[in-house]
Amino acid sequence: MQSATGSPGSAAGPGDSATVGPETPEPSTPERATGRATITDVARVAGVSVATVSKVVNGRYGVAAATAEKVLGVVEDLGYESSLVARSLRRRQTNVIGVLVAEFEPFSTELLKGISAAINGTGYELLAYSGDAGRADHVGWERRSLSRLAGTLIDGVVIVTPTLALPVHEGVPIVAIDPHTGPTGPATVDSDNLGGARTATEHLIGLGHTRIGYLGGRSDLESARLRELGFFEAMEAAGLEPDPSLVLEGGYRPDRSDRPTHDLLERPDRPTAVFAANDLSAIHVIQVAQELGLRVPEDLSVIGFDDVPEAAGSTPPLTTIAQSLHEMGAEALRMVIAMLESGTTAGRHTRLPTRLVERASTAPPPAS
Repeated sequence: MQSATGSPGSAAGPGDSATVGPETPEPSTPERATGRATITDVARVAGVSVATVSKVVNGRYGVAAATAEKVLGVVEDLGYESSLVARSLRRRQTNVIGVLVAEFEPFSTELLKGISAAINGTGYELLAYSGDAGRADHVGWERRSLSRLAGTLIDGVVIVTPTLALPVHEGVPIVAIDPHTGPTGPATVDSDNLGGARTATEHLIGLGHTRIGYLGGRSDLESARLRELGFFEAMEAAGLEPDPSLVLEGGYRPDRSDRPTHDLLERPDRPTAVFAANDLSAIHVIQVAQELGLRVPEDLSVIGFDDVPEAAGSTPPLTTIAQSLHEMGAEALRMVIAMLESGTTAGRHTRLPTRLVERASTAPPPAS
């Protein structure tokens, strides 16, 4: 699954006319009626076969350099739809920056909004690509996406929460947002996950809560590890002994957090507050609590992490730790452009601050 944003006419990626092969020639009659050049037109004007044109525009081997140059010239003259690929092959640049996400969920969508706003006026276009939707095995999705796009359709790339340490692609700047492995490898942008989790826990402690449940993210994520560490550090700094049975993994997804949420809230000695490591899980905690007849925040306080738009719209509105998601996206884009314009892929690691956003889902614990 993929989608694209940018100026009209920009290529959307694999699957459009840029990847037409010799076995599926484009129908010439409908295209000619609209004035659009076809692969057959290019072959006729260049004096070569359709198969040769397909090889050239898709970067395949087996075509002499002079013939390839001639075909590319005809492609540009006729305005053939695969000109984005042709431009890449001819000039080694497309002026397109890719944004690779596993799926378009609230976190990545907010980042994309920041990237989209920041690209205005830069002269670059944006290609947003979802590389993991519907796959049973999510690990390694970013490498598969990079192999499809890097060096052909995009000049540089922002990757959101890559699952693996990323290889350095020759001449293709990469900036990873919130990578699973932390600030290693390519340039990275993330938030102060450790400090933000401390702040969330301190907020609950400051309200008088001592029995606090923690619903963590995925164990393979560095951000999840740091948020859990921040929870434990704040509890211990306050002289509170965290109950290990109240620390459960929620996977950053409501469907995965449903069972552990029930486990926390249905026990006779349930916590008086829950810190969920992301907003979607926290909102699900509120929903489960209400289904069980618990009032939020009178019977149970809930705090999240991220400050996606859904947090303010929940009932009650969710207290959370805000990441500057738009700024994270914008900063990642600026870093990619800086590397492109300086001709280097040497990256830096940027960490942005977090802040507490108090809403109506937290309050002092009920009187015993």
